[in-house]
Amino acid sequence: MTSHTVKAFDSELETIRAVIAEMGEKARQMLSDAASALMNLDVGLAKSVAAADAHINSLQRSVADKAIHTIAKRQPVADDLREIMGVVRIATDLERIGDLAKNIAKRTTKIALTQNIQSCLVSLKAMHDRAADQLKDALEAYARRDVALARTIWERDQKLDALEDLAYRNLLTFMMEDPANIPFCVELLFCAKNLERIGDRTKNIAETVVYVVTGEPEVYD
Repeated sequence: MTSHTVKAFDSELETIRAVIAEMGEKARQMLSDAASALMNLDVGLAKSVAAADAHINSLQRSVADKAIHTIAKRQPVADDLREIMGVVRIATDLERIGDLAKNIAKRTTKIALTQNIQSCLVSLKAMHDRAADQLKDALEAYARRDVALARTIWERDQKLDALEDLAYRNLLTFMMEDPANIPFCVELLFCAKNLERIGDRTKNIAETVVYVVTGEPEVYD
């Protein structure tokens, strides 16, 4: 690339990175609000999470459009192409995290009138806290190109999987104790699964960071 072309490409890439940063903040806020709505059975907050999903979807489309435009116009290769493909993958994962947060919020509205379920939410709160930390660090790893931080997320995600197993056992106990608990416990089981899948998406982002920085695919079992 000529000097002018390199500067233009760098400018376009910075624009895309800025959208990714905005998506990351939006995804983190949606996850936080979805968890808060669930813990407090706050229907109004849950509805605001569902409404926010349209924004993150729009941002994801913006990243895809800008990436396609940049590839077609600049024809990047090697590290530059890897960077462009990486942001597209990260945008897809962030958009999906938004979908999963929205799903938690929608299920919250179904159980909002249920009484005395706080003891059922303890394990889900622990799941949220871990998923939120993984998302924060995955975004930080991307922003700093921190491969070491990205690689820690895989091991941490295994612990999130273990928390999902604990949540499943706890909720199954509640259902066995009283069949009347089954409807809301089923909704909470889906919420737990959504939190586990959010963890998987943070792991995807971490894998992408490693690939973008090193050029080597990071494959986890």
